[in-house]
Amino acid sequence: MENLLPIENHPWQPFIPEGAKILIMGTFPPQMKRWNMDFYYPNRTNDFWKIMGLIFLGNKDALLLPGSKDYDLNAIISLMTEKHIALNDTVRKAQRLKGNASDKFLNIVEPVPLFDLLGQMPDCHAVATTGEKAASVIAELTDTALPKMGECLVAEKTPLPYPLEIYRMPSTSRAYPLAVEKKAEYYKEMFEKIGIL
Repeated sequence: MENLLPIENHPWQPFIPEGAKILIMGTFPPQMKRWNMDFYYPNRTNDFWKIMGLIFLGNKDALLLPGSKDYDLNAIISLMTEKHIALNDTVRKAQRLKGNASDKFLNIVEPVPLFDLLGQMPDCHAVATTGEKAASVIAELTDTALPKMGECLVAEKTPLPYPLEIYRMPSTSRAYPLAVEKKAEYYKEMFEKIGIL
């Protein structure tokens, strides 16, 4: 069955601003028909950009275009650059077993080359995952345990010249049953620990 399914390539290059301090990683983007913009967390029902708006701008709708439900991509890129937050996903190639965006039905064909990616970010000593499937991919790539939600583990045995902090954050999917304000509390605490806030 899996042999008959198309293999999708990740649509975007890693977003790496100068001086990136943290790499935030989801699993894989939804299908293009669900996109609100051509960038990470493109689905308007996903909470990621609401969380960033709450934490950095005090308003969950701050990254929407004025009077619109569409995201302001320029404002998003500007904010991520200013805060030194890099973005990528944990899966480079995947198959959708049910034709939807659910991580549960995603077959990972090829994970991201994590250490090559981190090698481009000398100031980045932390990775955060936005959900369980992304966290499990990073755990496998770094030979660490799967962190509990909200927990940080340190990967000592990596090709990097420093220990890597691995944070598992709440899923930003609307399907994850936690209010956006509560999700934001977890992310805010992480940004405080890393020194972004």
